[in-house]
Amino acid sequence: MSIHIVALGNEGDAFHQDSRPSGLIRTYLGRSPLVSGDESSLLLSATSTVARPVFTEYQASAFGNVKLVVHDCPVWDIFDSDWYTSRNLIGSADIIVIKYNVNDKFSFHEVKDNYIPVIKRALNSVPVIIAAVGTRQNEELPCTCPLCTSDRGSCVSTSEGIQLAKELGATYLELHSLDDFYIGKYFGGVLEYFMIQALNQKTSEKMKKRKMSNSFHGIRPPQLEQPEKMPVLKAEASHYNSDLNNLLFCCQCVDVVFYNSDLKEVAEAHKIVLCAVSHVFMLLFNVKSPADIQDSSIIRTTQDLFSINRDTAFPGASQDSPGNPPLRVIVKDALFCSCLSDILRFIYSGAFQWEELEDDIRKKVKDSGDVSSVIEKVKCILKTPGKINCLRNCKTYQARKPLWFYNTSLKFFLNKPMLADVVFEIQGTTVPAHRAILVARCEVMAAMFNGNYMEAKSVLIPVYGVSKETFLSFLEYLYTDSCCPAGIFQAMCLLICAEMYQVSRLQHICELFIITQLQSMPSRELASMNLDIVDLLKKAKFHHSDCLSTWLLHFIATNYLIFSQKPEFQDLSVEERSFVEKHRWPSNMYLKQLAEYRKYIHSRKCRCLVM
Repeated sequence: MSIHIVALGNEGDAFHQDSRPSGLIRTYLGRSPLVSGDESSLLLSATSTVARPVFTEYQASAFGNVKLVVHDCPVWDIFDSDWYTSRNLIGSADIIVIKYNVNDKFSFHEVKDNYIPVIKRALNSVPVIIAAVGTRQNEELPCTCPLCTSDRGSCVSTSEGIQLAKELGATYLELHSLDDFYIGKYFGGVLEYFMIQALNQKTSEKMKKRKMSNSFHGIRPPQLEQPEKMPVLKAEASHYNSDLNNLLFCCQCVDVVFYNSDLKEVAEAHKIVLCAVSHVFMLLFNVKSPADIQDSSIIRTTQDLFSINRDTAFPGASQDSPGNPPLRVIVKDALFCSCLSDILRFIYSGAFQWEELEDDIRKKVKDSGDVSSVIEKVKCILKTPGKINCLRNCKTYQARKPLWFYNTSLKFFLNKPMLADVVFEIQGTTVPAHRAILVARCEVMAAMFNGNYMEAKSVLIPVYGVSKETFLSFLEYLYTDSCCPAGIFQAMCLLICAEMYQVSRLQHICELFIITQLQSMPSRELASMNLDIVDLLKKAKFHHSDCLSTWLLHFIATNYLIFSQKPEFQDLSVEERSFVEKHRWPSNMYLKQLAEYRKYIHSRKCRCLVM
């Protein structure tokens, strides 16, 4: 690769021709550390048919292996004598250097009037450097005599040089002497910058030409398009808290009734919910013994606030369930009893909205001391055995999660006979459960237990078409609002169970689990797995899982080359096969183009442009 520089103009002083140093270009080539070449090889006669060559040619090496060719023409008459050669050299230049002496106005006007018009016609985004060489004579003399004034008039001012540079869009430099600073660092730095720019441009053009030549050489490899985006599955928001909160107002499956000291009914509730948040109620309903709790404050709170009435002739007893009547609890503390409905609403909503509870109590109890007393009793009810009561500042717990998530939870009662009032019979085994939770969390079971069905009056209920493991996972979701299937097969079984009992959010969770598991599988595992993806698709359609079935069709189409080789691929319906073929990846067009390209490569025995 080479760089061509054309230098025009005379930088010598017209009044001191004999004593002037070497020219600008020759001095730079001899002193620059980036330019290599001995003194004898720098100066070469230009090839020309005329006796006086138009340009003096210098050749050297720059940046190690870049050929540097400089053509220097100091006199316009010589330049104008061979117009063809001069025009071609300017047209092929990578950098143009225009030079004149600041004390020689004639050389400046020769540049301005002769060289500049020629350069303007031939200039095509080539960088131009204008170098004003020398120190101006009498420039700083304050004398106004005619002799000094005439000396100043023979100098080229800085403003004239700058104006000339603006006309060309050139870089203007003033070189007061041809020493190491002005030549090596000042002029040399600017020239070498433009040399690097020229090298970068030539390299870029060379790469473009190579790409163009490759594009016309044979057949290009086909471009593989991106697969279609998979459908996005939107998750359903949890309504766990609202389900349990609504249980308090629907009055279904009530198994405990609170009375005041006058034996007047105050509120109805459910043992399972109360015990899920409080060890006081666990002790009261004999779920745990004092030996299990081992906390005197909880035992004392239970004895001070509540007592159980088992009198069969109780005047306020409810006659709704004569076979299994609700447990009657007497509230001993009158102040606490007056706020019991608000306290129960606070517990059923998750036992974390302390500010709302305090506001509700203030509406019924005017004295601030009494309000604090009731709040302290509620804190004692929610106390964890063996720990100091940390519920001191109510406001700090306003933004916390409901108590179901960080205290004794409903999971403690999952598949346990404690407080159970219904038993499911599955595959020869029994699973105890609690009607209140089932009614609150599942509309189908709410209708089953409260309608004119056999299950409403039966304690033992058989379950068909579902395995015990799947049904336990289903109950786990109802109790805790979460589940974690062991794999895709169990998730599909749980999805079928959720569809059977119309629990839509659990269906979405199972769909998301299956999608996540399939997406995380590498292609090699997809090819070797025993899971029948078409059977999974048909089950999803049969059980009205539209989101999953649509996603599975896209998944089969995206992994067409894997699933089309499996025998179950033939079980797709005509409509499903049509969808998969339409959205398959890679497409038929790409595979045809790839086959043609491979055929061409093998027939020509040429190298692939990609590999």
